[in-house]
Amino acid sequence: MATLEKGSKKLINAWAFYDWANSVYSLVIATAVFPIYYESITSENDGIVNFLGTTFHNSTLLSYSLSFSFLIVALISPILSAIADYTGNKKRFMQFFCYLGSLSVMSLFFFTGKETLWIGIVFTILASIGFWGSFVFYNSYLPEIAYPEQQDRVSAKGFMYGYTGSVLLLAFNLVMVMKPELFGIEDPKLPARISFLMVGIWWMGFAQITFYHLPNNVYHKKPEKDFIFKGFKELNEVFKALKNQINLKLFLSAFFFYSVGVQTIILLLGIYVKKELEIETSKLIIIILLIQIVAILGAFLFSRISEKIGNIRTLKLTIAIWCIICFAIFLINSKSESIDLQVYAIGASIGMVLGAIQSISRSTYSKLLPETEDHATYFSFYDVTEKVAIVLGTFIFGLVGAISDSLRNSIFILALFFLLGYIVLGFMKKRELTSK
Repeated sequence: MATLEKGSKKLINAWAFYDWANSVYSLVIATAVFPIYYESITSENDGIVNFLGTTFHNSTLLSYSLSFSFLIVALISPILSAIADYTGNKKRFMQFFCYLGSLSVMSLFFFTGKETLWIGIVFTILASIGFWGSFVFYNSYLPEIAYPEQQDRVSAKGFMYGYTGSVLLLAFNLVMVMKPELFGIEDPKLPARISFLMVGIWWMGFAQITFYHLPNNVYHKKPEKDFIFKGFKELNEVFKALKNQINLKLFLSAFFFYSVGVQTIILLLGIYVKKELEIETSKLIIIILLIQIVAILGAFLFSRISEKIGNIRTLKLTIAIWCIICFAIFLINSKSESIDLQVYAIGASIGMVLGAIQSISRSTYSKLLPETEDHATYFSFYDVTEKVAIVLGTFIFGLVGAISDSLRNSIFILALFFLLGYIVLGFMKKRELTSK
């Protein structure tokens, strides 16, 4: 197969298509169908379940499982990324995590009740590790497949593909779950379980387009046999170099603060809407779909705005909007006659800046990188920053809610993290991010 040139439309589309492939996991498994299925399967006995000889509340066990998966990724991704950079085998690592994730999602088909709870928990952890682990290597391809002046649009294209593909599959899955008789299905558990199979097949199948076209060993490296030791050495060298990159360190600090807000809202908005605002499940699903659809427009629109006013100003604009959204959520009254309309408006607002802040953050980090061949290692620090932010954000959200007996106060605290991110971005030295 002929190697596609950097910046070529075909190569960029092939890279972006991995978002189409794997984003069905984040929407169908992490956000919509699986959490509802898990809750229904484990709701007996007031949601008390037993796992590894210990008693947990069902939602607590699922939360701990996801946190554990984030911790594993945070620990191994810098090491594996450094090895991947040293050996030039980045695509092989990406494929491994892709197959780990997709096969684990398909294995959730066998999670049929409390007696198979271990299947649900173990493969939830492995699927999460596969998803986030593959994303480290996927993101690190951005500076290798697109030139700096292309990267805002290319990053946005990936998220647009992801939102579009995941909405299409989720819509089909929801029809199957809510109207199983249309498919001749009588077992009420079966539609959700079939959805898990479909997600895994979709993820693995469409990823082949990306794997077929993405180059491996771009820099033609010829590693020595002691690649593990050399991988650690590579990681140490990148870490030392990172300490001298002032703008990069400031950006990672800002990224950490506002990611606490963004990722926590993404993961826990459903819980807030159901418990605090008392919105029924069917309307919650509409909100989730609305967020995904509007996010397509947001990613496109803000990638164009960044070309006009620059990446940092665009990020500050999106952060300011996130702050406003937090205060709107904090002030919304569940007893209001227009509660549905208000919640839909907030969902649309979140969608508009969700795709924007994710795509612009990725391209901004890519542009800030020094001239290097260690893209996977550098992006592992980006990934670890996000994972630590998720763990801290979800912990603070739960802690503040427990102490104050109100999730509203948790939303208020998240607004402060957005504000911190905005302030730190203001300390970055002015630099044109359209070229290196």
